[in-house]
Amino acid sequence: MAATIVASLGTTVRATTVDGFLAGDSHAPVTGIATTMMATMDVLERAMVQKANFIVTHEPAFWDHRNQAVDALISEWDQVYAQKLAFIERNGLVIWHLHDAMHDMRPDLVDRGTLKQLGWAVPDDYPAIVGIEPVRLADLASRIAKRLGASSARYIGQPDLHVSGVGLALGFRGSDNVRHLLQDPRVQAVVIGEAHEWEVGAYAADAATLGFSKALIVVGHIPSEQYGMAEMAEIIRRLTDVPVSFIPCRDPYSGVGWAHRD
Repeated sequence: MAATIVASLGTTVRATTVDGFLAGDSHAPVTGIATTMMATMDVLERAMVQKANFIVTHEPAFWDHRNQAVDALISEWDQVYAQKLAFIERNGLVIWHLHDAMHDMRPDLVDRGTLKQLGWAVPDDYPAIVGIEPVRLADLASRIAKRLGASSARYIGQPDLHVSGVGLALGFRGSDNVRHLLQDPRVQAVVIGEAHEWEVGAYAADAATLGFSKALIVVGHIPSEQYGMAEMAEIIRRLTDVPVSFIPCRDPYSGVGWAHRD
């Protein structure tokens, strides 16, 4: 099944890739497929209810992008790792990491899913720059948070800033990528999942303080990317008669209210 999915995407497999099987018997018969942003315990339990034993996850199951932490977890016999792995094996689940191939598609499949969820057009360029109806920054941030289910979204910039051009740099982004988007004259706000706060956040804050019409909206890694896995579910449905479902991850963070101090 995995080879069939990869072939359907039309991308070239990278010489070095994180994509591959993370847990379970890769030769086990597939009785049901679930796509998800991250194979958390919550998602795995919900997959069991849906009788899906093949889990296609965009991010790793064991908290390390390249799956290099597993040896250390085993040597320490970390109980979170041990109990999660035992659950996977006991229930005959197969976990397959599908990350690089999705981002290598054009347009990027993750961008496509997020833009579709936001109701915006999907451009061909990458990173994506989207023209929207002018809206206040505060209202735009609130709207994005609601559409993406981002319970702890934040923004940097003047609340009344009028935004008509948005750059998307989803997931985790380095400072160069976001700075270049913020410097683009078409862009007033950039939407990201997460970043180094002392780099990206500080740059956006300085730009706003200096009077530039620029802003940063931070929605969290999972909300920023997971609708790409809804798109992946649609792709897989065309390839098999096995039931396929998209299981969204719940945003694990809860916001904390506080009084602003001048």
